[in-house]
Amino acid sequence: MSKKTHLNRKMETRHIRMISLGGVIGTGLFLSSGYTIHQAGPIGTIIAYLIGALIVYSVMLCLGELSVAMPYTGAFHVYAKKYIGEGTGFTIAILYWLTWTIALGSEFTAAGLIMQEWFPHTPVWIWSTIFIILIFFSNAYSVKIFAESEFWFSAIKVFAIVAFILLGILAMVGIIPLNNFIHAPGISNLYKNDIFPNGFSGVFTTMLTVNFAFSGTELIAITAGEAKEPDKTIPKAIHTTLWRLIIFFIGSIVVMAALIPYQKAGVTQSPFVYVLKMMGIPYAADIMNFVVLTAIISAANSGLYASTRMLWSLGNEGTIPKNISKTNKNGIPVIALCYGIPVIALCLSMIGGLLALLSSIFAADTIYLVLVSVSGLAVVIVWAAIALAELNFRKHFLKSGHSLSELKYKTPWYPVIPLFALITSILSCMLIWFDPNQRIALYCTIPFVLTCYLVHYVYRKCAN
Repeated sequence: MSKKTHLNRKMETRHIRMISLGGVIGTGLFLSSGYTIHQAGPIGTIIAYLIGALIVYSVMLCLGELSVAMPYTGAFHVYAKKYIGEGTGFTIAILYWLTWTIALGSEFTAAGLIMQEWFPHTPVWIWSTIFIILIFFSNAYSVKIFAESEFWFSAIKVFAIVAFILLGILAMVGIIPLNNFIHAPGISNLYKNDIFPNGFSGVFTTMLTVNFAFSGTELIAITAGEAKEPDKTIPKAIHTTLWRLIIFFIGSIVVMAALIPYQKAGVTQSPFVYVLKMMGIPYAADIMNFVVLTAIISAANSGLYASTRMLWSLGNEGTIPKNISKTNKNGIPVIALCYGIPVIALCLSMIGGLLALLSSIFAADTIYLVLVSVSGLAVVIVWAAIALAELNFRKHFLKSGHSLSELKYKTPWYPVIPLFALITSILSCMLIWFDPNQRIALYCTIPFVLTCYLVHYVYRKCAN
């Protein structure tokens, strides 16, 4: 089988921008942000999210140079293989594949639970099955169908957040009255209970979850192999990353922190629902449940796409059996129904998601806990690998006799940006040790990573 660098190029700039944004905006923002505010305090949370946005943006700048120079499907797995080592490339791919397949299992369950809010007499498994079929065929038919569906899923989330921020600002200045408030709150809740009510250490604890909340932006690189004119579409998408993260995440956090005293913020209900109820908006819970459901479907859609492409890339590179990278005539990894999609990889990724779903039900305290711990840390390890690969790529590029003028997109402030991305990603991993609640991630991930290197070594020995 001949080796390819990409699948069919069907994605437009608007698709890639929304897919990247949709991969980031999920239940972490809609549901868990109240807990973050409670832990770090309003100002501490804002600082943590700003630092997190800078880390992510620096990683994206590194990824921009790599993905424009080498717009491959599977992207950073291939970069890690070429510019760090074959074992690292394999390990990065498996970690990233695991991250998304675990997410699939969680999303299918969550979608079923939300639907049961409206249809209490219908079992969760029926709704989960319906969404499994929907997501599978969204990915299986063609790249363009996936891109278009993800565009509209993401658009709903973006519209909801923009509306929430605008309504929140109107409430902060007193144009929209709030229940239980005599005067407009303004920004007094941000500082009236001390800037860091739980101590400055809360900022670092929050940083761990913030980085995980921003995971998904790296989907830009996964789409590079199926983007029309990647040298133009990828930089455009990357350049908008920072301001989008600041507007949507920081904007939402500022509004929530200004309207909800940090002592009342938590995980008992979505802070979005809490604020909308304060404004007296009817059907607030139903509105947000619909938006969260959209976020869940979008995350599952992107997750299956990303995990499929990662397996395809491994097969295409010969790191795992090449049959997995077969595609049909439409460019989708294979099965007659699916034109152009790697369907063997698609089916394996979906099976992985179903196994994760089952382990979350029957082995939540053992197998599933280990999987979640590994996948939670995996994204930050991937970011570190991207930064290191970019550092090595630039050195290799220049040593090979090329000049910087040949690069259509260059990471600015080299080597400061990639070094910042690399060091802060590594520090994020190390900080986990100081949080007893998340320390298990290190205990599980280190042996898992070592096992991946061992499996790759044995496979290559046997293959040769």
